[in-house]
Amino acid sequence: MPLIPEEPQIHESAQGPRATASTPRPVPGPRSAASPRPGRPVPGPPRPAAPAERPHPGAVPAPANTPENRSEQRSTPQLQLIPAPLDGALDAAEEALDLLLEGGRAPSEVLVLTTGDPHPWTTHELSFGEAPYWAQQTTGDDVFFAHAASVERVTARPVVIVAVNGGDDETAAKVLPSALARAGALLVVCGDPQRVTTLLGAGAGV
Repeated sequence: MPLIPEEPQIHESAQGPRATASTPRPVPGPRSAASPRPGRPVPGPPRPAAPAERPHPGAVPAPANTPENRSEQRSTPQLQLIPAPLDGALDAAEEALDLLLEGGRAPSEVLVLTTGDPHPWTTHELSFGEAPYWAQQTTGDDVFFAHAASVERVTARPVVIVAVNGGDDETAAKVLPSALARAGALLVVCGDPQRVTTLLGAGAGV
């Protein structure tokens, strides 16, 4: 006799899984990946973002179809100076590189030069030998990093970034005009403003 009233209680507990449907799981959205770098507190590097969004036309208002005007644009690249201390010039150069890539520049369009210690990428790739290192420049699939001492071996690219992170003034003064000659659209120089201005003035006569 006591078994009959217990059976409906078993049926009622079997209908209880509905409670699990009211516990939604938080789904992380991909928005966090869209804003990783702009949050860095670096005041200088945001300047290259503007020319990166407007790559080749520059300050020319009218679109030119003649090859003569195109050659004139290539021979007069824009110059951007990003103030940075000696030990922060390389970091500023990497920030400028990130902003340029985010602005639409292809990695194969950018060359990064250092006047002091070489970029870690340069040191790592040279550990496998100079032949495979320079072969990557010939392939041109990615950003190429080189030291100022090898500036005569690097080829021209639309954007050249120079990190004045050391080295003597004579070497840096020779590198800047060489970098300017290899920049098709934009030359970004990261370093101490007074020193860079002096070096640019000294290199102008070279």
